[in-house]
Amino acid sequence: MVIYRSTRYITALLFLLFVVPVFAKPEWQQKSLKNGLQIIVIENRSVPLVTVELAVKNGSYTEPPEFNGLSHLYEHMFFRTNERSRTEGYMDGIGELGAQYNGTTREEVVNYYYMAIKTGLRPVMTIMRDALRYPLFDSAELKQEIQIVLDEFSRNEANPYYHLNSAVEHKLWYKYYSRKNPLGEREVIATCTPEKMRTIQRKFYLPNNTALVVAGDVNAAEIFKMAEELYGDWPAGENPFVKDPLVPHPPLTKDEPVIVTQPVNAATIKINYHGPSTDTDAAATYAADVFSFALRQQDSRFYKALVDTGLTTSAQMWYYTQRNVGPIEFIAQTTPDKLKAAIKALNAEIAKLEAPDYITNEQLESAKTLLEAEEIFRREKPSEYAHSVSFWWASSGLDYYANYVENCRKVTKADIQRYVQKYLKGKYRVIGVILSEEEKKRIGLTDQDLLVK
Repeated sequence: MVIYRSTRYITALLFLLFVVPVFAKPEWQQKSLKNGLQIIVIENRSVPLVTVELAVKNGSYTEPPEFNGLSHLYEHMFFRTNERSRTEGYMDGIGELGAQYNGTTREEVVNYYYMAIKTGLRPVMTIMRDALRYPLFDSAELKQEIQIVLDEFSRNEANPYYHLNSAVEHKLWYKYYSRKNPLGEREVIATCTPEKMRTIQRKFYLPNNTALVVAGDVNAAEIFKMAEELYGDWPAGENPFVKDPLVPHPPLTKDEPVIVTQPVNAATIKINYHGPSTDTDAAATYAADVFSFALRQQDSRFYKALVDTGLTTSAQMWYYTQRNVGPIEFIAQTTPDKLKAAIKALNAEIAKLEAPDYITNEQLESAKTLLEAEEIFRREKPSEYAHSVSFWWASSGLDYYANYVENCRKVTKADIQRYVQKYLKGKYRVIGVILSEEEKKRIGLTDQDLLVK
C-alpha cells in the first residue's frame, strides 16, 4: 500500500497517534436486485460529484491460454459503440456533465467508471447500462482497439523491469501463467474476433457476476430505485465459477533462479513466494499486510540490515491480496559490485523473519496505526473509495473489507510467526535478478549465486 504524504494524511496520523483509535466500519449501503446485481452506495456530499462504477468478476484468473489478454481487450471495447449509442444525439450534452471515464483490468476484477457532476447521475447510469448490455463489437472498432492494446504491450516491453517481472511470474505461476497475466499474450490479442468478445460477454457479463458501486453526492434510496429501473430487467445467467471453478495454482517444487539482462545501471533483486488466499486463509492475509507494512518502515530491522548497512539502496516486502493465491514479494536494489553480497544478506534476513523479536511491540503497533491512517485517507475521496470497494468485492467479499482494519488491529506477533512459518520458512521461491549483460559477465553472476542461502 502506498503512503500518501499530505496534510490530510498527517492530520489523520496525528489523531491516531494521540487518541485511542476507534475505527468506524465503512459506511456504505447495499442491496441486491432480484437478478443478483449488487448495488453498493457510498454517500459523501463533500463535493457535488458522483462516481458510477461497474465491477465484474472477470480478469486474467478466468483466462485459459487461448483467451489470455481478452478481458483487457474487452475493457477497451466497453467504451466503443453499442446498439443504443449509435442513435443520433445519444451523447449530446455528455460533455457538459464534466464526465471522465476509464477502466482497469486486474487478475480478479475488471472495473469501469464514470465521474461526473451530480446532475449527470442518471445519464451516466444509462450510458453504463447500455455499454454493459448492448455491445456491438464492431469489427472495425475491434481492429482499432487491438492495435491500441498491442501498442500498450510494446510500451511495457520497452521497460526493462517488465522483463524481470515477466520472467519471475512465468516461474512463479508455472502451470497456469495466463491466470496471473492481465496484459495477456500478443498473438491472442492480435487474432481476437468479435465472437470471442461475445463469448466473454455471455459468460461473465451477468448481473449475478457484477456489482454497481455509486459514490459521492447521492442518496442511497434514490440509487436503489434508479438501479431497479435501469438494470432490473437484465436477465441473470449461470454462475461462471460453478461451471468453471478457479484453477488452484500448484506450489513450487524447487527454488527457481532467474537472471535477466537489460540495459540498466543498477541491479535489482526480486524474490517471490506463494502467499495466502482470502478464500482459504484470510487470517494470514491480515498478518501479511501488517508485517509487510512494518518491514517497509525505516526503523525496521529488515531495512537497517539491508539499506542502512549500504548493501542496498532500497529494500521492501509486499503482499498482494488475492482470492486465488496472493504473491509475497521481497525487492531490493543495489549496485552490481554489491549484488552477490546483497543477495546473501537478503536471504539471511528472510531466514530470520520468524524470530519472535524480529519486530518489537512498538513497531507492530506503529505499523497498524500507519496502515489505519492510510485507509482513512483513501476513504476520504469517493472515487478512490469506489475503486477500493470494487477490488475487495471481487477479491475477498465486502465483509472482508468492512472488517479489514479491525482485523489488522488484532494481529499479534504470534500471528506473524504463524504466517512466516506457513508461507516463508523453508518454502520454495523464485529468485530473480536484473542487471546489464556487461555487468553480469564482469562479476561472473551465475544461477548458483542466486540459490545460496
